[in-house]
Amino acid sequence: MTAERVSRWARRHVAVGALFLVAWQLAALFGVPHRTGVTLGLYGFVLHTVVGKGYALVPAYFDRSLAFSRAPAATLPLLTLGTCGLAVAPMAPLTRAAAVAGAACWALGAVGFVAALGWTVRDNLSGAETGTGEANAERRRIDRLANAFVPVVFAYFVAGAYETVAVTAGLPTLAGRGAASASHLLAAGVGALLIFAVGFRLLPRFLVASPPVPLVALVLPAGAVGPALVAGNLWGGVWFRVGAVAESVAVLGFALVFVALFRRSSRRRVGFYGPLLGVLAGVAGVTLGLHFAFADAVAGGPLAHYRLNLLGFLGTTIVGVAYQFYPPAVGTFLGASDRTALVSLGCLAAGVGVEAAALLVGITPLVALGRLVALVGASLYAYLLLGLFRERYGTR
Repeated sequence: MTAERVSRWARRHVAVGALFLVAWQLAALFGVPHRTGVTLGLYGFVLHTVVGKGYALVPAYFDRSLAFSRAPAATLPLLTLGTCGLAVAPMAPLTRAAAVAGAACWALGAVGFVAALGWTVRDNLSGAETGTGEANAERRRIDRLANAFVPVVFAYFVAGAYETVAVTAGLPTLAGRGAASASHLLAAGVGALLIFAVGFRLLPRFLVASPPVPLVALVLPAGAVGPALVAGNLWGGVWFRVGAVAESVAVLGFALVFVALFRRSSRRRVGFYGPLLGVLAGVAGVTLGLHFAFADAVAGGPLAHYRLNLLGFLGTTIVGVAYQFYPPAVGTFLGASDRTALVSLGCLAAGVGVEAAALLVGITPLVALGRLVALVGASLYAYLLLGLFRERYGTR
């Protein structure tokens, strides 16, 4: 019963994340304020999905069971209401108190998530106990290394939550760089680093292949230090450049690892194409970031960088992995198939690619076209995921 409760509410986090993905693409298409788009995409889609799968995966990866089975049910309304409040604030004449309430609500949900998982693994923070069976004994070295960086993700989650409240409420901040620092702490420090850490455990098993160990050992430390350096030193200086290089090394290294796994594997499931397309977008995104660090920013570059990393790298990777956990082809409702899933991934990747290229060269109609195509991909993902949840689990 306890495991079923955790699983049910973890799915609901993922489902709400899918709805926020659609809302984000609608917001982008209709030109809402930039901060609203960041909130819907990062706090809504990426972090709701991260929290849902975090509840499901992290305890097992540390050979534990979630200590508080009601935590997923408690954090979902806090994160959802907080995200909505933060998203609406830039568009409506809300009082400062209302905006702060949204930030505080979201932060409570984030801290609740970290507290529940932190208490669960409190006696195994190094991740030495991995729950890895004898059949995968050769994977324990990488599993332990990946586990060791999950507490770093927790630290970034708490830091990003505080920074979100501090920026909104006018309190002393950690980085002194405004809302952009909170976004970098959460997107790179939580979203990307957790994809690296969990990905190095999940993806080799999905693909039945072994990753290059030296690259794994390079990606995780680089992915851990880069977000703090970038968030604390936006938009210039030697440490900003060091951070940009570290993040670029992490994303490029992860891309090389996944491409190596993909090539070594004989499996070709639809979900694998999400991370494949995602790492390509991520390499393009960090390349732009390096350009900002070492040269002048180009017109449209910051927005292209944000969309390539948040929707292209994190978004497409998350959608692909979600299809691996929740295969659309097992559904019997209209359109439930791997082909529809592949179309959704293709639309997300093509949409963000067209949009980013159009932003860089200044062709406004193509920007709108790219966003429309991405909206189609997001809508198909939400349709497949929610349809599968309803068919297989009903109201549970």
